[in-house]
Amino acid sequence: MEVLLKPIIAEQGEAVAERPYSVRWGLASLCLSMLLPSLGTSIANIGLPALAQAFGGSFQEVQWIVLAYLLAITTLIVSVGRLGDMTGRRRLLLIGILLFTLASVLCGFAPALWLMIAARALQGLSAAIMMALTMAFVGETVPKARTGSAMGLLATMSAIGTALGPSLGGALIAGFGWPAIFLVNVPLGIVAFTLAYCFLPADVNMGKTERAGFDMAGTLLLALALSAYALAMTTGPSSFGLLNLFLLAAAFFGAGLFVFAERKAASPLIRPAVFRNPVLSASLVMNALVSTVMMATLVVGPFYLSRALGLSEATVGAVMSIGPVISILAGVPAGRLVDRLDTPFVIATGLVAMAAGAIALAVLPGMAGYIAAIAILTPGYQLFQAANNTAVMADVCPDQRGVISGALNLSRNLGLITGASVMGAVFARASGTSNVAVAGPEAIHSGMQITFAAAAMLIAAALAIAAVTYRRGR
Repeated sequence: MEVLLKPIIAEQGEAVAERPYSVRWGLASLCLSMLLPSLGTSIANIGLPALAQAFGGSFQEVQWIVLAYLLAITTLIVSVGRLGDMTGRRRLLLIGILLFTLASVLCGFAPALWLMIAARALQGLSAAIMMALTMAFVGETVPKARTGSAMGLLATMSAIGTALGPSLGGALIAGFGWPAIFLVNVPLGIVAFTLAYCFLPADVNMGKTERAGFDMAGTLLLALALSAYALAMTTGPSSFGLLNLFLLAAAFFGAGLFVFAERKAASPLIRPAVFRNPVLSASLVMNALVSTVMMATLVVGPFYLSRALGLSEATVGAVMSIGPVISILAGVPAGRLVDRLDTPFVIATGLVAMAAGAIALAVLPGMAGYIAAIAILTPGYQLFQAANNTAVMADVCPDQRGVISGALNLSRNLGLITGASVMGAVFARASGTSNVAVAGPEAIHSGMQITFAAAAMLIAAALAIAAVTYRRGR
């Protein structure tokens, strides 16, 4: 950790001399605040079989242990970001870390499935607070010239959490039982809380004129619209039925009501004028498109490696871990490049690499081809993420950092949800079967080609958006 943090704080002059450890340990607290939510997502997935056995529930029932967490994050991340802008980001982040730690204890000792799901929803709420406010704090913790490096470091910590979850979770379940996958968060949460309390900058006191009221109506409408969309993408069998269509229609209707309400609100959750900024609007759309493609690799990859290439489960796991490992290694260098090069250039470079990686996944055969494609795609993703987040957060007004950071995380989550459902459906349809688990190697290979040809088109759309946006900006 210290090795990663030193380059970020190496050029801060007098500020470092006055408080030699504040920036370093403040960043350490932000890193843990980013690590814990991603670990909370990936470590629970590996425990679903053990949880189903422990609680005597079906797969559909225990799946809500994961869905409750993701739904809470998706529906509340913008609202908690706005709340942090209003009430104080440090104060709310400390509450979020404390809630996450307590919710982890509740999960570990839950006597019934319904209580486990409720505790996971509370954990998701606190994870939303941590994710939204961590990026918002970067502008207050490091100089503007080092924002890219800090964003790259946070992306690395998120990748570490995602990569560490399955292996750590499996080891903990084997050694101590399923409660350990939740209780492991407790010591990490205590350390994160202590560092944040001691070293993060204090909240700036706002006058009454600056302390606007909280937009409860907008919060409820946005939460309902996002919940409906997330459920439309995850509910039911592989086919898209009437219930899914109803939920999707409700999501669009709720989104329309939200926009109407925000225009009338005295203190809107999200100021409509914010989205007139072409860089922000384009960045959110590109973020969603890129996340959709990255989720496609996680959904389609295991089927291709096991069913088409005939690899064992252990080998599939080893190959699938290559992407997260590359993310860990590429995060900080990507951030440094953003600090040294023109941000739009880095965004374009990342998207070009991702497009090349998606095309390679579609055309390169065998395990070697798959690994080569991932080795192109993943660094491109890290370049894009570091540059895109920096472009958005660099010039945000201090009183909007929380809500804009929340919007960035929201666009990513919506992309992940869409990638899991829509790209999964494309893969199933392209494979010519409703049950890809029993499809033959040729069908799986064909589905792989068509899915990542579609993924390349999504990245091309993101590249076109970037070209238009930044050309217009000049």
